Parts: sequence; C-alpha cells; structure tokens
Amino acid sequence: MRKFEDCLTERPKPKGIDVLCGLKHFAIITYAVPAERFEGVFPDRFQLDTIQLDGRTLGLISVVPFVDVDFTSAVFPFPKFTMGQTNYRIYIKDRETGERCVWFLGTTLDSWTLLVPRYLWNLPWHAGKVKFDCSFNPSTGLYEKYEMNTKSNWAEAAVELRQSEEDAFDFPGFPDTESALVYLTHPLAGFYYRRDRKIGTYRVWHKELLVKPAAIKSAKFRLLSELGIVPEAEQCNPYSVLIEPLNEFTIYLPPKVAG
Repeated sequence: MRKFEDCLTERPKPKGIDVLCGLKHFAIITYAVPAERFEGVFPDRFQLDTIQLDGRTLGLISVVPFVDVDFTSAVFPFPKFTMGQTNYRIYIKDRETGERCVWFLGTTLDSWTLLVPRYLWNLPWHAGKVKFDCSFNPSTGLYEKYEMNTKSNWAEAAVELRQSEEDAFDFPGFPDTESALVYLTHPLAGFYYRRDRKIGTYRVWHKELLVKPAAIKSAKFRLLSELGIVPEAEQCNPYSVLIEPLNEFTIYLPPKVAG
C-alpha cells in the first residue's frame, strides 16, 4: 500500500533557471496494456512498474494534456507564457535507486519556446498546434465540456472527455484508491532518451493533486497506435481518466544526463 504521507515533501528551494507554472485543464488518461508491448521502449536500467489484473501482468501508460499558464521563472522576475502541451509517459521503476518514476516517450508543445528544450537540452519535445475547448462549472467542480486537439507530425491527437456526479474512482489491481492515486499522480522524476540517444532526466515538485474521475467520449492518439502500445481500437477504453482544473508545478532545470 502506498500513502501520500510517505511521499509528500517540502518543496526544494528553486534556484537558477528553475520554473514555476500552472497546469490548466490537467488530465491524466491512462491505459493498462500487456507488459510485453513495452519491450525495448526504455533501457535496462529501468523496469516496468506493473499491476496484476485478472491474472495478467499489465503496464500503465498515460497521456497527459494541459495548458501551461503563467509559465515563468521560479526565482527571478520574468515574462509569463501560456502554451498547450501533451506528455506521453510510462510508469517505471529505477533499478539503481528503487524510485518509482516515469519514462517519457516525448512531448508536444505549442510554443516558439520549444527551441530551448528541443535544441539546447536535446529533449524529445516536438512541435504541435494544440487547441483546448473546455467549459468548467465551478459550482459543481466538474467539466461540462473537455476537448483537446493536437495537429502534429509527431503525435497527432484528439480526445473528448466527460464528467458527471456518477463518476467514481475505480482502480482494479491496486489495494486501495490512495495507492493508485500515489502511483498515477505523484511520480516526481522523469527519464527519457534525449535526441542524441543519451538518457536524460529532470525532476518536478507539486502538492498532492486534487483530481476527480472522468470518462472518455472519444480518443485518438496516433503515437500510441503507431508504437503498437495502445491500438486505436482500444483507445476509448482507458484504465482511468483523472482531471484537475488547475494545479501548480515547480520544474527543476536544466535537465541532466543520467548516470
């Protein structure tokens, strides 16, 4: 069993070029698929962080769309930026440290600032035109409309979510809801293949995310189908969908070469 009290920490003091940003329309759309679909996706330093469900060993992969709002320096006065973004991440464990973390397949970003992570830091970030069409009802705390569309040569995507009072947390394969939420919402370290194929890493910090359950009306994530991880026919049947209207992340930069 996993508890938030065991993993929530004080925020490490930002310095240098660390970034503070709000993430609006933040969603975590997760698929549980046979573990063998991830073979060869990440290096041997990491192992897939699996669950057991109906006698099968499954790995989890999430699509995480959001809008960066007030993206700015966490230390110095600096202009603020707003931009659409979608991350694609697999849940893994670092064999060297034992830490649960995520492996990033990559990111689409709708901003000219893509030049910095892509070319200066060699991150697997790609250009995309990201459009959100959302309507949030503060009185109910639920979305009446949630649509995201991304035009991208790397990872074209379209998803429509819905929320209702009847939605409930349901995480088969986990001992309880809190364990699942720690797993799905609280990895603080990310690894990835840089564009030069070295292993890169960076860390984030955030409070406990106050997500609510949701469901998919329609979904099409071209990257997942092209990689054979989640075929298009399975994309409207996620393991879980979680939404939080707005949260705040601290991102510790610059990224590093791992190991």
